[in-house]
Amino acid sequence: MWRMSHAVMVLVVVQGMLWPGPAVGSLIIPATLAELADEARAIVHGRVTAVRPQWTAGRRGIESLVTVAASGYLKGNLGPTVTVRTPGGTLGAYRTVVVGAPVFREGDEVVLFLATHGPSIPFILGLGQGAYRVVRQPGTGRRVVKPALFDATAAAQRLVRGDPGRGSVPLQEFSDRLRQVVADLPSGGRQP
Repeated sequence: MWRMSHAVMVLVVVQGMLWPGPAVGSLIIPATLAELADEARAIVHGRVTAVRPQWTAGRRGIESLVTVAASGYLKGNLGPTVTVRTPGGTLGAYRTVVVGAPVFREGDEVVLFLATHGPSIPFILGLGQGAYRVVRQPGTGRRVVKPALFDATAAAQRLVRGDPGRGSVPLQEFSDRLRQVVADLPSGGRQP
């Protein structure tokens, strides 16, 4: 038994050393609300009306086009409906999963921090960091935003599992706080 597991371990180490490509990993550094708001071309509050998966260029993966009917904008304006490109999705028997990317369903109420590069379809800043869900609070039925916002004044914050400060925030409080953050931006909230 020892010899077999030792041989397997040596084989794995040798194979790892001979692998023809670089080791790849991801690191996501949390953005503050002020950073997201500053980078965003638009911040839309609305409801998802369609999610349409499609192949990426060269059929190397699947992305989804998410259409949102805008209830309003907290920064900028991209029109009454906006379509956003998100990585990941399912087409038939094929599925692409991107860690950190939000997954949407028709009917979801959301607040999205959107950016664009040239005349392209907008995308969500920071993958899931720029996507907030609005849900009904059990018991009260009150609309709240999940997850709670990072402190807009903090440069960086340590995330602590179970921290009560990371709970739901009432939608009105979220919107008021976000409007203040946008107003306090050096650009005065004008689009970049």
